[in-house]
Formats: sequence, C-alpha cells, structure tokens
Amino acid sequence: MPAQSKYDMLDKVKGSLDASEGFYVVDYRGLTVKEAQELRRQLREANGNMKVYKNNIVKIALQQAEMPEIDDILVGTCAYVFFGDDPVSVAKVLKEFASKTKKTEVLGGIADGAALGSDEAKAYAELPTREQLFGQIAGLINGFARDIAVCVSEVPGGLARSIKAVGEQQAA
Repeated sequence: MPAQSKYDMLDKVKGSLDASEGFYVVDYRGLTVKEAQELRRQLREANGNMKVYKNNIVKIALQQAEMPEIDDILVGTCAYVFFGDDPVSVAKVLKEFASKTKKTEVLGGIADGAALGSDEAKAYAELPTREQLFGQIAGLINGFARDIAVCVSEVPGGLARSIKAVGEQQAA
C-alpha cells in the first residue's frame, strides 16, 4: 500500500494540472539553488510556475486526467513548468534562461491538449507573445482604416479635379 505522502503529492499534481492550460517538462540538472530561484522568479513574472514532482506520480495524474501520454520524456530529473493561457511567454523565459546558463533543456510538454516533443515545445518560444500579436492586429486594423479614409477622401477630390478638367476643356 502506497504511503499517504504519495497520495498527497498526487493531489498536488492534479491541482497543478487543473489550474493550468499546460506545462513544459524541463531537465534542470546542474542548476544551483540561486539559479533555480532566479528561474522561478522569471517564470512567475511570465505567469508560470515551476514544480518538481516524482515522474511516476505525474504519469498517474496524466492518466487519471485523460491527458496525452508523455512517458518517454518523463525520465531523470524533471521539473514541470505550468503556464496559464499564454504558453509563449513562459517558453521565451525558458529559452532565454537555457541560453544564458546552458544548464536547462526543455524536453517536451503538453499544450493545447496535445503532447509536444522537444522541438515543438522550443518552437513556442519563437512565436510572438500575446501582447505582440494584439499590437500587430491593431496595426493592421489601423492601416486598413487609414487606407479607407484616404480612398474616401480621394473620391470627392477626384470628382472635383474631373469637373475642373471638363470645365477647362469646354472653355478652351
């Protein structure tokens, strides 16, 4: 019979899964305590959090939550970086931290209800953030509105020029 502490940890994992939209699995071998604290702080700023759970308990929680299986990446020292509704900003933090320290690696994860491999998880870091997307959309809308305003203002101007040209033709 498993110890009560394992059931408690299973409940914590289920709570983390329920409170998030997905997570990344990160190999954190070699991180000092100070570096781990810095990574956690940066992740909190990006609305993410990092937890360390036993891999077997995470496997059980994923099965019970009917989420995709990622058993092949849940090997060794794994930390789980949970995110809310924006997986991109958390992925950018992980990528930047990994390039700076050379000690962490994203192994995969689950996002949008699908299992991610290492390359797919890293690809999220290349996407624009939610704020950048909103800015791009606003710029496109503003550009269309400006173009429409120019076209609408050109119609009377073009009509006036045409009338003037016809008037000059008839006078000549």
